[in-house]
Amino acid sequence: MSRKKIEIMDTTLRDGEQTSSVSFSASEKLTIAKLLLEELKVDRIEIASARVSEGELQAVKDVTKWASQNNYLQAVEVLTFVDKGISINWMIEAGAKVQNLLTKGSLNHLTHQLKKTPNQHFTEIKENIISAKENNIETNIYLEDWSNGMRNSKAYVLEFLAFLSTQPIKRIMLPDTLGVLTPSESYEFIKEIKDLYPNLHFDFHAHNDYDLGVSNVMEGLKAGADGLHLTVNGMGERAGNAPMASTIAVINDFMPHIEIGVNETFLFTISKLVETFSGVMIPSNKPVVGANVFTQTAGIHADGDNKNNLYFSELMPERFGRTRKYALGKSSGKANIQKNLQELGLQLNDDDIKKVTQRIIELGDKKQVVTKEDLPYIISDVLDRTYEENVTVNSYVLTHSKGLKPSTTVSITIKDETFEESSQGDGQFDAFMNAIKRVFKNKKMILPSLVDYAVRIPPGSNSDALCETIITWKKDDKEFKTRGLDSDQTVSAIKATEKMLNIVVD
Repeated sequence: MSRKKIEIMDTTLRDGEQTSSVSFSASEKLTIAKLLLEELKVDRIEIASARVSEGELQAVKDVTKWASQNNYLQAVEVLTFVDKGISINWMIEAGAKVQNLLTKGSLNHLTHQLKKTPNQHFTEIKENIISAKENNIETNIYLEDWSNGMRNSKAYVLEFLAFLSTQPIKRIMLPDTLGVLTPSESYEFIKEIKDLYPNLHFDFHAHNDYDLGVSNVMEGLKAGADGLHLTVNGMGERAGNAPMASTIAVINDFMPHIEIGVNETFLFTISKLVETFSGVMIPSNKPVVGANVFTQTAGIHADGDNKNNLYFSELMPERFGRTRKYALGKSSGKANIQKNLQELGLQLNDDDIKKVTQRIIELGDKKQVVTKEDLPYIISDVLDRTYEENVTVNSYVLTHSKGLKPSTTVSITIKDETFEESSQGDGQFDAFMNAIKRVFKNKKMILPSLVDYAVRIPPGSNSDALCETIITWKKDDKEFKTRGLDSDQTVSAIKATEKMLNIVVD
């Protein structure tokens, strides 16, 4: 089967920058532009709107300078306006060679915004195209509000296309400016136009206001569209544009008659870079690039993957430079834990896995996020219980107020006998230890001395991460360590101390 080559134009740096509160610096635009063309390998990029600002002019100059040195200049495009040559002069100063001229694709916009007749608009467009050609600038034409034009003023759109078919332009761009099209309309409108002008190049520019961007793109391609406009992370005005990652995955998996040159292994990398530069966070469940989309949570899924990759699909994470993960939480089963242990190179027997599973479930019930990196700490905490439990810290109140010494009230049971003591200290844990010392003094028992106190969290963790406190104790000239695990540092130290108490009380 012969495959149709489709152009992919990325407009993250122009239309995507219309996302509320987003503005890329000149250096950020240059960095993204380089990666889009050199690594992601899109066919074209739209990087700016003419006449916006001096900063935008400098950004375009930087990109066009690099592009001209690396044979990408014809792949760099700028949005321009029908403005009696002002945009053309801006393009010349910026060093850009391809303009995407914004025109009116609906009679409603033409009549009420420009207050002009079709012939007046066409005449001005022709003058712009001639001027661009004289200055060695290639022209593509945007039909703004084309989707509503096809719905409500089709005769005008067809008249406009008849005019454009006589002009020296390279591409006609069909934007669903307000994101109002349905998939069936996307197919119907593009097919009608493509049937009339099979030799003209038509780009489809979908928006995502009804979350139909990818579906509309699929139908547009089936109808004969020659190019697509996409943005990284679906950035853009309102609900954004058709997203790059999802669209590329859909084309590669479900449209074998379509050929594209995009390097899908770079989709996640460029997605994270744009997230960083824009400050717009990627939803964790966003297809292909979201944090959780290749994470199996239910234990039954991990079990199925262990047995025959039963929960795999064509959407494999390795395609996008990612790896599959198996979440640890209250839905975790033995299989999830085994998958994570395999990745860490650890082995446990069935009894120990059951203990670790129970501990993870307990943390999940507290809405505690558990990561693979937490697992060694949890294992250490759970398996570090080789003693008979004779001591239980029932409850405690920790207080810390500015200008006052921290204080603690503790209830503790030692061999079925319960004690309650209060004390102060230089810190909350010191106050806790002073209260415990009072209990042991009443019992005429001596506590080990604290030799060392260390705290650590898994690499790359956030402020809500599990915290492991390792305390070294000394008794009768012998040292031993106990560990405590909790998201609160003081509580983890108390848990380590409870283990110590059980070791020394026999």
